[in-house]
Amino acid sequence: MNKKIILSAVIAMLSIVSLHAQEDNAALRDSLSHATEQLSFHPDSIDLRLRKASWNLRLEQWSYAKNEYDAVLSQNPSNVAALYFRAFVNEKLHRFNFARVDYENLLRLVPGHFEARLGLALLNQKDKHYTEALDDINALATAHPDSAIVWAARAGMEYEQGMLDLAEYDYTQALNLDINNGDYLLCRADIRIKLQKFDLARQDLDAIVRQGTPRLALKEWYDQCR
Repeated sequence: MNKKIILSAVIAMLSIVSLHAQEDNAALRDSLSHATEQLSFHPDSIDLRLRKASWNLRLEQWSYAKNEYDAVLSQNPSNVAALYFRAFVNEKLHRFNFARVDYENLLRLVPGHFEARLGLALLNQKDKHYTEALDDINALATAHPDSAIVWAARAGMEYEQGMLDLAEYDYTQALNLDINNGDYLLCRADIRIKLQKFDLARQDLDAIVRQGTPRLALKEWYDQCR
């Protein structure tokens, strides 16, 4: 199996383990049905459309969510929530240019909007605008040096671009701020293996196991540390 796929699968499992509760799809669909019914009586309600779109998002119904955000923005082009989440949905639909326009419009309205700045940086990375992505994330790191998410996002970009030493450093900075984050530990372990820092990689893997992840799930990484 492709190692990148395995890494993604393990990270997904770590995320699931860390959740306090799982949302039940049936309950989500009930909430969506109720919001849809209410909206049929109040079609001009922005609050109801945003509520319905939130259920569509949780159910990963990207196109339906986009339709609701389109409707909101047709009434109120400056609605910050609709702009942000439509950008997110457009990205999920691989409509990168549309997502970029939404993020940029949002940043014109709210220049320091953290989520929009981060979203735009990650979008540029995904769309292979690597210089813009690093410029964006560097500026964000300067503005928010205490954000573990920003350090980790930059580490991920550096990793994808083969800058492993920088990626290891940035994941370490992220872990200094969020010491028990299993995702960051696994990513740093993977980098350390590539850098042949096997003892340090094993320490990261051991920390993940202590958090409750089965050692067997990390077998491929442990095997490379021998």
